[in-house]
Amino acid sequence: MSHAPVLAAGTVYGVLLNSKDEWAAWAAQMNEPPYKAAPKAPVLYVKTANTWSACGAAIAVPARAPEVEIGASLAMVIGTAAHQVSVDTALSHVAGYVLVNDLSLPHASYYRPPVKYKNLDGFLGIGPRCATPAEVGDPNRLRLEVRVDGRLQQTVDLAQMRRHAAQLIADVSEFMTLRHGDEMLLGLGAKRPLASAGQRIEISAIGMPALGTLTNTLVREVA
Repeated sequence: MSHAPVLAAGTVYGVLLNSKDEWAAWAAQMNEPPYKAAPKAPVLYVKTANTWSACGAAIAVPARAPEVEIGASLAMVIGTAAHQVSVDTALSHVAGYVLVNDLSLPHASYYRPPVKYKNLDGFLGIGPRCATPAEVGDPNRLRLEVRVDGRLQQTVDLAQMRRHAAQLIADVSEFMTLRHGDEMLLGLGAKRPLASAGQRIEISAIGMPALGTLTNTLVREVA
């Protein structure tokens, strides 16, 4: 499988609290200040262009951060603009799927993710290949595996997302237009593993070789 860069052409959107286990972990705090209610719409954030890293690239970890949080997810690459689309037609707007590693510095709040923790240079590994919808089939059936230095650290079951792929696109397109080249991440599991400089991270989808294996090595930032 080639490691030619697959980089975003539009905006990359992440979504928080979409996995059932992450929602459960935060449920007790949702009615407390400053939130006072559970969110009704998807909780989105943006991974800016400075964060994009190709498969195989080294990603620098700041000296102030002993570890980074690994965020394995599947990105849906938008092919045709989606505006107020239905669940039934939502996936017809997807041109393909790509593995991503949504890195961040560990932090406490997931309602309003601080840019300084999630948008450091290189903090979004993007998989080696954009697989077609025909190759992937139902994206909700996929299970992602995260390995650090070859050891399995996490399995993310995309069937456990509160909003499945089509529902997520439909709900987001209700209040904003997703355009050609945009990428929408399906979500992240709770209890995300940590890694430090010198370690190698691999993310793959079980039984889905068409997506390839996303590999990045963490290195210490040069002052």
